[in-house]
Amino acid sequence: MRVVLAEDLFLLRDGLVRLLQAYDFEIAAAVETGPELARALAELEPDVAVVDVRLPPTHTDEGLQCALDARRKKPGLPVLVLSQHVEQLYARELLADGSGGVGYLLKDRVFDADQFVDAVRRVAAGGTAMDPQVIQQLLTRRAADDQPLARLTPREREVLELMAQGRTNAGIAERLVVTERAIAKHTANIFAKLGLEVSDDDNRRVLAVLAYLDHGR
Repeated sequence: MRVVLAEDLFLLRDGLVRLLQAYDFEIAAAVETGPELARALAELEPDVAVVDVRLPPTHTDEGLQCALDARRKKPGLPVLVLSQHVEQLYARELLADGSGGVGYLLKDRVFDADQFVDAVRRVAAGGTAMDPQVIQQLLTRRAADDQPLARLTPREREVLELMAQGRTNAGIAERLVVTERAIAKHTANIFAKLGLEVSDDDNRRVLAVLAYLDHGR
């Protein structure tokens, strides 16, 4: 699996390169600036891009904008964005096109190798990997003024958060120590309350929920 990595801090970039290589990823390019990232994404056509939000020369949202531009030129290009802090605007921009292959993680997650690598693989496969803190903030912000979301029970909110992270029913059941049948029931209730069609496709299901949470911003 070929990866384009963009991170301006040398030590972190080098560490990510070594980590991904240890898990049998091929590093197609490891760059430190926005222009370098734009060229790498256009010329190398990687299987997945792992991108820091803030890159030189602007040190604002250069990395994110390069990734979004690349996805516009090549719809569905898998992109996992790394950020130092939760930036709801950045998360919503990443989700705005409603397609798969997107992820938003806080940099702290990088230190959990298995969790980080799982997120890279999930995004590369067309799925979604959203940081739990991002999902929690989106849910909290919407719940205050969104009646359908407010109707969810505490357990249903837990299930929704785990769904939004990209977990399957089996993964949610294992995390909450309940049966898959119980999770299937919670999922059906969530979709009914949110007015979303039930789907057996986990990626489409998660994306539908994320699209709902992002609706009406």
